[in-house]
Amino acid sequence: MADPPAPAPAPASSPGLRWPGAGRAGPGKRGFAWAALRDWLGFALAAGLCLWLIARGAGSLGYNWQWYRVPVFLLPPGGGPGPLVLGLLVTLKLTALSGLGALAAGVLTALLRLSGSLAGRALARAYLEAVRNTPLLIQLIFLYFVLGPLLGLTAFTSAVLGLALFEGAYVSEILRAGIVSIEPGQWDAARSLGMGRLLSYRLIILPQAVRRVLPPLASQSVSLVKDTSLASVIAIGELTLRGSAIVAETFLSFEIWFTVAALYWIVTTSLSALAAALERRLAYPT
Repeated sequence: MADPPAPAPAPASSPGLRWPGAGRAGPGKRGFAWAALRDWLGFALAAGLCLWLIARGAGSLGYNWQWYRVPVFLLPPGGGPGPLVLGLLVTLKLTALSGLGALAAGVLTALLRLSGSLAGRALARAYLEAVRNTPLLIQLIFLYFVLGPLLGLTAFTSAVLGLALFEGAYVSEILRAGIVSIEPGQWDAARSLGMGRLLSYRLIILPQAVRRVLPPLASQSVSLVKDTSLASVIAIGELTLRGSAIVAETFLSFEIWFTVAALYWIVTTSLSALAAALERRLAYPT
């Protein structure tokens, strides 16, 4: 019996012969680093251009800038919060209470829109059309000056109720879109487990819908923070009203309003970052 043939010897490696891509960094890492550097350069260029335009515009105004007078309205030397910080705390309180009310109103309205009840759908539709097609400013004035004396509502309660109803109309449409996007098989799975409609919503449908609509909900919360400034028309001492009172007293128009804008920006940016972190935590594994 003949011996099996010996395996062919491996080709000798030649020092001048290299496989394609051998010894080189992957193009993905280089491309990512270059894209990140390009983005940062573009951001720095845009920021520099904006600062130059602001400086040029400020110089052409002939305005006497007095930034050294602003810190006393944030943190006075005697201790305790200044009027701007107190206004910011009222704004945060308004945002928190109105946000909870808007979420409750949004969930209830979305469920009514998707229910089998004709009266429930008509009621939800009437609420949406009335709130979304009228200005928030008019709604706050109506609640405080017309319904407030009848129902015994304070200015703060009227502001919370008005903001909650206004934002809740938009939240309801966001949640309804998320619920409609859930696959019908999820409902079939819930029914196969013996779940009723409300239990299916609570345990299966709504958790998935909230995951999908978290970015627009975060955007709506940012809008809520800015909409609280309209509560100043009914004498709520929030950030905008405090700022206008300081401007009327000191005539530091640009310094105070820029500071107020910076405080709003800090709050809204923090909310956006929190929503982004929550979205990453709740994201589906890939």
